[in-house]
Amino acid sequence: MCTSITYKHYFGRTLDVPFSFGEEIVITPRYYPFSFKEIHCLKTHYAMIGVAKIIEDYPLYYDATNEKGLSMAGLNFPEAHYQDYQSTKDNITPFEFIPWILGQCSCVEETKKLLEHINLVNISFNEETPLAPLHWIIADQNQAITVECLKDGMRIYDNDIGVLTNSPQFDIQRFVLNNYMHLSIQNPQNTFSNKIDLKAYSMGMGAIGLPGDTSSISRFVRATYTKLNAICMDNEYDEVNQFFHILGAVKQIKGCVLVDQDYETTFYTSCCDMNKCIYYYTSYDNQQITGIDMYKEDINGYHLIIYPLLKPQTLFIQNAKER
Repeated sequence: MCTSITYKHYFGRTLDVPFSFGEEIVITPRYYPFSFKEIHCLKTHYAMIGVAKIIEDYPLYYDATNEKGLSMAGLNFPEAHYQDYQSTKDNITPFEFIPWILGQCSCVEETKKLLEHINLVNISFNEETPLAPLHWIIADQNQAITVECLKDGMRIYDNDIGVLTNSPQFDIQRFVLNNYMHLSIQNPQNTFSNKIDLKAYSMGMGAIGLPGDTSSISRFVRATYTKLNAICMDNEYDEVNQFFHILGAVKQIKGCVLVDQDYETTFYTSCCDMNKCIYYYTSYDNQQITGIDMYKEDINGYHLIIYPLLKPQTLFIQNAKER
């Protein structure tokens, strides 16, 4: 289970899984040759930064932001139904979807045009790496969309709130918010009955009913409520700090969700500055916010630039003295 949000000019997500797949921070420079299963190679493209698993020197991106600020993340979506090969379309496999879009598009409007020609085809990376069932959020600083592949074809939704979790379909997630229109950051007034005297006895009672469980639809509601009501100063420190606090409202704590014989855990949380292409992250083992600046690397290169996620957590004792 995962959650992705946009906030101001930042884009990020949580990755909630029972175990790590070997994720790393990967910068793909402009001249790294992106090969594709059923279509021509992109020898030149926009540079991008994000988290990926690398297999055979190929970055299988979970999420990324390109040099123009266009951002994209794939989230688990069991309802996904990828299609057979179509000769009239650009047949892109789901694991190629992020580099195909971010390599060529600078904004959501350009993405929408490219999507008109795309068929997400049911072809795996290799026999040992099956396709993950996913749906995607794609965003720039002005708008976001959600892309889903179902049995009846590709669906593209305008995502006016800039939030996405896992199943169900995005239109259902969006509709469920109607059940929570009564929530408020203010304390409630008595509308129960004018025949009895009822008063708020605690701050925060306007949000009674906000779901607190770990299901995807509840995380969607909680992330949306938190994001839309969160405020901060207009500076990088406060904005990045607030971004991580927003996603902190939906983190998965190890031991709370059992999956087979292991526990679902938020392995990393990311926040990418769409303007500067600085990719900030924390991990379950290290809550220190760490940043990697794409522009401090050679984005005109030909080879992947890789950074491991830092761990373990450093514990700082403020009043430590030599003994």
